[in-house]
Amino acid sequence: MVRRMRMISDWARERFAGAQVARLATADGFGRPHLVPIVFAVERATIHSAVDAKPKSSTALRRLANIADNPQVSLLVDHYDDDWTQLWWARADGIARVSVDAGAAIGLLAERYPQYREAPPAGPFITIAVQHWSGWSASPLR
Repeated sequence: MVRRMRMISDWARERFAGAQVARLATADGFGRPHLVPIVFAVERATIHSAVDAKPKSSTALRRLANIADNPQVSLLVDHYDDDWTQLWWARADGIARVSVDAGAAIGLLAERYPQYREAPPAGPFITIAVQHWSGWSASPLR
């Protein structure tokens, strides 16, 4: 069973790392959920994201306030296809922190997204220490 769980974890991490966008789920101190799409970079068991210059409704972002209140987060990537044998999803659950220091995030994000090479995000930055990778596939895991 441990070997199967490790295989699922490795598979989920690989699928997750290959996706272009994820959904970040946070919850406030009362447990009210909030879900937003993000771009990200995976570095071993760490996920990096940044608040960038794309237009936002406010600079006081709920995801940042939620992380301050409750650092437990989930991120989800998925693949849909009309051929349902091709469906899959991968999830990362972990502990998030917000920082004004980019650390490794800028370089990793710029590698994945050309927009960040042209206009590096000023932050703040979200770093997630992944505690658990999970996933599902309609076809056998490869």
